Amino acid sequence: MNFVECHEEPIHIPGYIQSFGYLIGIDAASHSITFFSSNIGDLFRIENAEQLFDRRLTDFPESFGPVIESDIYVSLQDFTKRENETHFDKVFVDGKEYHFSVFRNAKHIFFEFEAVLENPNKRISNKYDNFYVIDDEQELWDQLLSTLSKIVNYDRMMVYKFMMDGSGKVIAEKITGKMESYLGLHYPESDIPRQARALYLKKRKRIFSNVYAETVPLLSKREEHIDLTYVSSRGMSPIHGQYIKNSGASSSFSISIIIDDHLWGLVTCQNSEPQHIDLEDRVQAGIFTALASNAYSSFKSKNELKYRLELNEKSSELKAEFLKHNHLFDSLIDNKGKIRKLPDADGLAITSEGETVTSGAVPGRNTIENIIDWAIENTEGSMYVNRSFLKEQGSLLKLDENAAGIVIYFVERSKRELLIWFRKEFDEHINWAGNPEKKVGVFMQNGEERQMVSPRTSFHIFTENIKGNSKRWNSRDLSAVKAIRDVILETSHKQYNAIKELNNQLRKVNEELDSFSYTISHDLGTPLTVMKLNAQMLLANFEKTEKNKNKLNSIIEEIDNMAEMMHDVLQLSRAKHSDIQLEVLQPARTIEKISENARITFDSPKSEIIIHECPEVLADKTMLHQVFLNIINNAVKYSSHKDRPKVEIGGTEDGQTVIYRISDNGIGIPEEEKHKMFKIFNRMDNAKQFKGNGVGLSIVHRIMNRIGGNIDYESNKGGTSFILTFKKP
Repeated sequence: MNFVECHEEPIHIPGYIQSFGYLIGIDAASHSITFFSSNIGDLFRIENAEQLFDRRLTDFPESFGPVIESDIYVSLQDFTKRENETHFDKVFVDGKEYHFSVFRNAKHIFFEFEAVLENPNKRISNKYDNFYVIDDEQELWDQLLSTLSKIVNYDRMMVYKFMMDGSGKVIAEKITGKMESYLGLHYPESDIPRQARALYLKKRKRIFSNVYAETVPLLSKREEHIDLTYVSSRGMSPIHGQYIKNSGASSSFSISIIIDDHLWGLVTCQNSEPQHIDLEDRVQAGIFTALASNAYSSFKSKNELKYRLELNEKSSELKAEFLKHNHLFDSLIDNKGKIRKLPDADGLAITSEGETVTSGAVPGRNTIENIIDWAIENTEGSMYVNRSFLKEQGSLLKLDENAAGIVIYFVERSKRELLIWFRKEFDEHINWAGNPEKKVGVFMQNGEERQMVSPRTSFHIFTENIKGNSKRWNSRDLSAVKAIRDVILETSHKQYNAIKELNNQLRKVNEELDSFSYTISHDLGTPLTVMKLNAQMLLANFEKTEKNKNKLNSIIEEIDNMAEMMHDVLQLSRAKHSDIQLEVLQPARTIEKISENARITFDSPKSEIIIHECPEVLADKTMLHQVFLNIINNAVKYSSHKDRPKVEIGGTEDGQTVIYRISDNGIGIPEEEKHKMFKIFNRMDNAKQFKGNGVGLSIVHRIMNRIGGNIDYESNKGGTSFILTFKKP
């Protein structure tokens, strides 16, 4: 009897399919039949299925007529040019309608059939278009489940997120009836082993209609394992079947959540009674899940960009503070509070030339010395990160709860110059869905008894308490430490070659930031296009009512808004890094043209725009246009709802500067929000009724700094005046 680990089970070649499906496989070159499911005669009324082997479908026109006459079969060569690309059609067999799916995998072309089912309960939520405006992760996944419940209508629906170690956690849930809640529960990696996760990445929708139904074996004259990876009716492994039964379910349906080409998680649906989901409904559920996944990816990318820009600003401020001192150690000590808080640590120790300075909650001095000795002996490279340091090294180094997690950065290892960030012990407990310990059972697979890991029989909460860990050091924490490292490298007073190398590293950091901005504004065009195409496809196929049209047009409008935001982010990056050429410029004509266009853009023909004297300035031509475009557009936009909207523009000379004032009688800027006026993606509460992304003023602020000017403003309930100061020619 063989023992098979969970991750070794060959689940892609079970040798059978589920009872709702019918399968035929033909040779991709000769089109002769090489295998079929044993129930194929039930669908096509074939008395002796053995006669099908090595023959073509066209040899049996009385049986396969509807298939042979279908558009897909007539143009089969065109539909199977690319591997694993599935095409759908419908055929009538004996007066009953069936879904007909075709794809090519390796040397076989697969024909799959299943009966068409009507879904009388299907109702599309009127909120599915909100995926693109939701800015809260939990709300996004809850909205997805709410939308899918109108299509799938299973008793339990969950969003299951994979953790870094392969385990998973239920982060959103929608249940009906008496189903037990699994929200917040963890599942071990063995529940969805490696090969299963690999299949979920390839075949993104997986249904088990009835775990109690008999399977249908595949028949073939050749003794070969037939790869059923992309077959919708692929039979389940006996372990997984028992797992679903133990959970109290009879049916299961899963949709992969793919983020950046990785399996981020699953939408997992379970039903207490056997229930099949029609193929069209499964496809539609997959489309909505893809839309939500893309919206989540864009939401996370936007937040990550915002964080990186804020971190870059804090790093610049820290660098300025460092340059006030002649010695690195003095710089570190004077800014120890900021350095500790940047990666959100509980404590910090700074050591140089035998002297140690601390901030916050840290272990004793002798313990810190022990940690340094251990790190020099047992680590390599300039950084070491561990959230389980107390659990792993506590006894050896006599650690206390203040050193549960550490990050070490070696400034110069040979001189024992280093920084250590500490985190306290975190009272961590994990609620598992049942005891995660593995047990071995005997299962039948392809007629052979095998020992395999047996699924647990209980899913009641099992709490595991874990000691010796701190909160996890996430990617943002490590980015903060690296930012501090870069500041240290930039400002440490070393020899010329070292400084030159540091400048190269700084340039690399800037290039990475530019690349990230470019990715946001350009590469995300691909998922935006996918979203838009999906929405347009739904628009084409939905019942042509005005209500449905409005919903889908709303999706398309939000996608266009996202594309506009990406464009603004690119403009922000260009404002920082584009080459500038200062020259004497006359802004009058530029201001006139922008003002004329603004009336049209914001549909405000009543706006009175008064242009006074416009003296020459010293500026870059392209950037000057960008400055006036953003400020004048804002003035017209935010005053357009007034009864008599009014904007005044004019400049005056003042010594060696030229000052332009652009004033409006619009909504004004609330006093409590003035401190964040020029921050990216910031929008005032009273401006939410107007379209915008909160990027324009950040662009202007950056440009004015680059050309040696300045931007300021005055505002009250009666309107706002922006003050632009340029160099005088």
